[in-house]
This record gives sequence, structure tokens and C-alpha cells, in this order.
Amino acid sequence: MPAGPFRGSAAITHDWKHFDFTVADGVATVTFNRPDKLNPLTFESYADLRDLLYELPQRGDTRVLVIRGKGTAFCAGGDVNEIIGELIMMKARDLMAFTKMTGDVIRAMRECPIPIISGIQGIAAGAGAVIALASDFRVVTESGRFAFLFTKVGLSGGDMGAAYLLPRAVGAARATELLMLGDTIDAPTAEKYGLVSRLVPDDGLDEGVAALARRLADGPTLAYAQTKALITRELDMPLGASMELDAMTQALLMTTEDHAEFHASFNDKRKPRWTGR
Repeated sequence: MPAGPFRGSAAITHDWKHFDFTVADGVATVTFNRPDKLNPLTFESYADLRDLLYELPQRGDTRVLVIRGKGTAFCAGGDVNEIIGELIMMKARDLMAFTKMTGDVIRAMRECPIPIISGIQGIAAGAGAVIALASDFRVVTESGRFAFLFTKVGLSGGDMGAAYLLPRAVGAARATELLMLGDTIDAPTAEKYGLVSRLVPDDGLDEGVAALARRLADGPTLAYAQTKALITRELDMPLGASMELDAMTQALLMTTEDHAEFHASFNDKRKPRWTGR
């Protein structure tokens, strides 16, 4: 997706310290890199992920974001000692700052105009499950598992927007079961519930993620961005307002180079060359 024309003084960050980050041929990849502890999140990795999501649309080199975990797990959630051990000693002001920051990560994922894929092997638990939930696509191996564990540590299951997003993904009854009981579900169950976009063999995650990322990166990114925005914004809109927003968005996209390119490619009997403009 091309960078926006408006840039302030702040430079783009090239050195992310709390996860691995690469960009190749339009596909950016975040890899949680603490496999010995099943890739838990820390205060710093939350903050880095939030900041990266705000930067991505301005980089000019990213058309898709992939989120992965190193080793045998996607992400086991917040680190028990490095986060929970610290939180129980914090005052209310600092606790509120932390919980708002974690919510900012999920909000940034949903508002980022770039498609986001989570590639999930092993466990996606707690905050890791919500990050997967907030992604646009979830490619999951047959041994993948989801667990919204918040009540099992004595906290509300509605953490980081889970009580907003999960009922809309799987329905209120399933969401109640998952968020209140906090039980782990396997990949076939998650697929039945509607949490899985692509179910792949355990040895097929790299190929499955790469194929979907390539399709998105080579596609009409402006159309994807507007579709994602409509899906997010219209969750709480009445029908009339949604129809009006759809109409205005579609009329705008009818003026784009990509729409004209489709017409030209159709008549030339060739594949469209999408530019995201």
C-alpha cells in the first residue's frame, strides 16, 4: 500500500527490539521471539506492536502484515511474572494506562488499513487469542488451540475488546462459553465456531500463510482497505447509515485507477495490474 502524502518530523522505526520484524515484497512479518516461554507478551512488546501498527500505513513498503510466533506456539498471552507479577503491585492510574494500551493494540489492528494475517501453530492464549481474533485472517494448523483464559486468572473475560469482537465472530452463546469458562478449544472446534479462516496441516503453515499473504499483497489494496474499514465501522451502525456509507465509499472507488484498470484488463483479456490507487 503506498505511503500517505503527509509525513511529520518523526522517522520511521527500523529497529524493533521486542519482536522480530521483516518486510519482503510487500509482506511485513512480526514474529514473537521468545519460544522458550511460548512467546509471551511484555509491557514493551505490547507498546512496540501498538506503535508499529500506527506506522505501517506510512512506510510505503507494506501491503500485508503477518503475525507469527517462533517455535511451537503462536502466543501464550501476557508473561505471568513480567506482567502479572508487576500489575498486582501497581496503583490504579498505572493499571488503567496498561489496560488502555493493550486495548490500543487491538483498536490499531482493526483500524489499520492493511490486511492482517495471524499464522497460528500451537497455543494462542489470553492476549494471544485476542490478537488472533482481531486479525482479518487466521491460518491455523491442525494442532492449533485457542484459549481466552482471563477468568482463570481472576479477571474479566472481556479483555482487550474480546467481549466486543468474539460475539460478532462466533455468536453470543459461543462467546459466553469461551470467555466465561476460559477453556481451551482445538483447531477443528475453532473452525466449527468460525474462528479459523484456513485450516492447514501442521507442516503447511508457512505455505498457507505465504499463499494468502501473496494473494492479498498482489490484489487491489485500496479496495481491501476500504472493505476492512466498512466491516469495522458498520458493526454498530443502523442499516440506513451503513447503506449510505457503502454508497459513498463505492462511488469514491469508482473513480480510482484500479477500477479503470479492471475495465481495461477485462477488454484486453489479461489479469489486472493493481496499484492501490
